[in-house]
Amino acid sequence: MSSFLSYLITGISLGSVYAIIALGYTMVYGIAKMLNFAHGDVIMVGSYIAFLAVGAMGLPPILAVILAVVVCTTLGITIEKIAYKPLRTASPLAVLITAIGVSYFLQNMALLIFGANTKMFTSLISIDAINIGDGTVVVTGETLVTILACIFIMVCLTLFINKTKAGQAMLAVSEDKGAAELMGINVNGTISLTFAIGSALAAIAGVLLCSAYPTLTPYTGSMPGIKAFVAAVFGGIGSIPGAFIGGILLGVIENMSKAYISSQLSDAIVFSVLIIVLLVKPTGILGKKIHEKV
Repeated sequence: MSSFLSYLITGISLGSVYAIIALGYTMVYGIAKMLNFAHGDVIMVGSYIAFLAVGAMGLPPILAVILAVVVCTTLGITIEKIAYKPLRTASPLAVLITAIGVSYFLQNMALLIFGANTKMFTSLISIDAINIGDGTVVVTGETLVTILACIFIMVCLTLFINKTKAGQAMLAVSEDKGAAELMGINVNGTISLTFAIGSALAAIAGVLLCSAYPTLTPYTGSMPGIKAFVAAVFGGIGSIPGAFIGGILLGVIENMSKAYISSQLSDAIVFSVLIIVLLVKPTGILGKKIHEKV
């Protein structure tokens, strides 16, 4: 029982990272109707910035995280302006190819700057572990902070979307860009804000991921990015609560698969579960059917 609880908590922690990344995916898709497959590499950039800020610059962890967030936010806005804005009316295939190109560009830039060698990432979280029960279940500081950060971000994002003028503008743009523009909403600014928020979340997720799993390479964000996209689809892409639920469930399924079935087959099991869910409910757990206007 203690081992099951330990695996469950670790799975929720991993799922919290996926959920934070998936929130960025689902916001961009829900508002701009674009799949930003370079999102995973923004995670990697944020991790490297935090790594350099602490190691080379000697900044305190909190300032390193803030610097990573600022850099990734700027990067996200730049990517949107240069790569995605000219493709607003293009086919989804053109956007997809561009996103893959941006992803490879970021990976290769990281290879040129940092090299291919694995860097050991020093955890930025210095909170002591918590013992549950008789000490058989240990919750690390990284696990605790990751879960709490995910819940906090989820609540803040929900309040932002539902209670602020900018959030209401995002909802309007997600419904109908043309009508939103006629109502005086700055569509370009709203989409840029969405990319900025998503990229800031990617930076936070990168720091949390590398603090829990302390290795860093130019490909660090690739697989978590793909799994977070799976989580977003799993929960219902375009739905913020769906991204949260999908991320948590995906992390738990992956960790339980590694513990009780096979660490080699865990990824296959995760994608198999996604296929089964989409066969039963094609829109995902909290996704809604979209009626096309004709």
